[in-house]
Parts: sequence; structure tokens; C-alpha cells
Amino acid sequence: MDKKLRVTLNVRIQHPGSRMPRQEFCGRVRTAAATTTPKTLTFLPMTVSLIISTYNWPRALYLCLDSVMQQTAMPTEILIADDGSGISTRDVVRHFEAVSPVPIRHIWHEDKGFRLAMIRNKAIAASRCEYIIQIDGDLILQRNFIQDHMIFAQRGCYVTGSRGIITEMLTRKVLSGEITSLTPLMRGVRNSNNAIRIPLMAFLYRTLGPTRFVKGCNMAFWRNDLIRVNGYDESFCGWGREDSELAIRLDNSGVRQRCMKFRGVVFHLHHGKCERNSLSANEERYQQTIREHRTRCEIGLTRHLGETDQTRTPKPEVKIPVPASAGH
Repeated sequence: MDKKLRVTLNVRIQHPGSRMPRQEFCGRVRTAAATTTPKTLTFLPMTVSLIISTYNWPRALYLCLDSVMQQTAMPTEILIADDGSGISTRDVVRHFEAVSPVPIRHIWHEDKGFRLAMIRNKAIAASRCEYIIQIDGDLILQRNFIQDHMIFAQRGCYVTGSRGIITEMLTRKVLSGEITSLTPLMRGVRNSNNAIRIPLMAFLYRTLGPTRFVKGCNMAFWRNDLIRVNGYDESFCGWGREDSELAIRLDNSGVRQRCMKFRGVVFHLHHGKCERNSLSANEERYQQTIREHRTRCEIGLTRHLGETDQTRTPKPEVKIPVPASAGH
């Protein structure tokens, strides 16, 4: 189990050519070395897109992307699914485009309210990879996060993970630089059992634990499975239920849920609640999908896809050696 997730803060980024004044973004997210290392890790041979949804919180996005840069296994590409943010978010993305070892693409549309389902569909359509890991831009990733998802991936399944929640006070201290390290059991980390990484417990939980929770901030899918169910239902506008409704359609189409806990660890920065004016309407759409046993939505991913998207033949599982620094 990792003993510590270390955060070194107060990194200044200067944005040449920006119309906005210089800003300080809190950065450098590091995780401590793992205590045990297997000789080989079993992966499916696949390409991986990391999709990060964001809206007008550049400091949090900076921390999130910085934690991605320090992963033990990198995705093939990173897509920022931006629901209409301003120029400060664009500047953060440009900074990481210049330093990232993998391509970063900024998928943006105009701010016309909370349209998370649509911007995620646009990012999925833009993805060039077989497997998609989906997170929100207000998460700090433990350094094995991508590797854990790659290990956990299985054909015919989608993955739902959990999150450790940071309180408002601790979030302020992290963003200001007053706090320079995070541990699962420190004061200010709520539901710390979601922030502890224990691979053996992850195996037991996968076998014996419950299988009905969905957090859109930490999920993973095969892209072709998303195409089959037409991705997110874009009739969901405003906060709530679009991720749970997608999971129901995946279940109905025969794609099994796999719950990942004690692996794929993330820390969720505190923020105010989104407006929930549309929650009752979204709840009704969700219940209708359950009642009608739907497998596809009408307004979804296909409206953003090119004509070249075709189902790929699954590839056999292989064992890939990993360096000692990338272990458990």
C-alpha cells in the first residue's frame, strides 16, 4: 500500500500571449514509491484515451493534469472535455500540451449551460483509442491510477471506481500551498477507505463486494461498447443521472459492471454543489430507461462520430514486463 500521496505546491506558470493576467496555479502532484513490485503485470494490448471533463476551474485542472504527468503508466492520449470554459483553462491546457510525453487535445464547445453528456460524447468521438478512462478535472490521481485501470480492464465489461473526498478546509490549504502532502488517513480526507490502495483487497472486493455504484468521475469503458449504446444521452441537461443512465444501458446490452475499489485511487477536491434544477427531469429519464429496458438513446454519440468507426476484433491477453518503479 502506498504510504503517501505527496503534493508540492506553489508552482508558477506564465502564459505568454494570454489576454489574462499572469496566474499562479498549484501544481506538482507526486505519489510515493510502491512497496511491492511484481515481475510482470497483465494487460490487454490496447490503446488508452484519458478523458478529463472540466469547466472553469483551471487551478484544479492544473493539479489534475500534473498528477497525470507522474503516472507509472501513461495513456496513449489525453482529451480535455471542456464544457465551455474561458481562456484561463485554455492556457493550462496549452502549458501541458508543451510538456506532456503524450498528445493532449482540447475538445471545447460554447458555454450554453451544463452539457456534460454532450461534451463527453464529443471527446469520445474524437478519441483515437480502444479503451477510455473517464475522470473529472477536480481530481488528484494517485500515481498508479492509469496502471490500475489498465490491469482491471476486461473485454465485455465497464469499470466503476470510487473517490476519496477532501473537505473544503483541506482543499483550500492544498490550493494555497499550506498543505504539501495528502494521506488517506489525514484529517480532512473523508471516506478514507476510498483513498487507500491495497491491491489484494481490490481483488477480494471485486470478487465479494457490491456491484451497484456509479461515479462518472472515475469510470472506464471500451469505446466500441459506448458506440453500441450510443454513448451518453444528450437529452440529459443540467446536473445528475447521465452517468447512471449510461450504466443501465450498458448493463441492458450485456456489458457487465466491474467495481474497482482499493485501486484506481483519486482525491476529489471540494467544490460547491451544482444547480440541481434539472434533477427531477433527469431522474425521470433514468427511471424510464430502467422501465423500458433501453439499450440505446436517441440523441447521443453517433451524431459526433465519423464514418470510419467500426468494431475492432478483440485481441488476446498478453503479459507486459514493467520496470521496478511502476509496481504496486
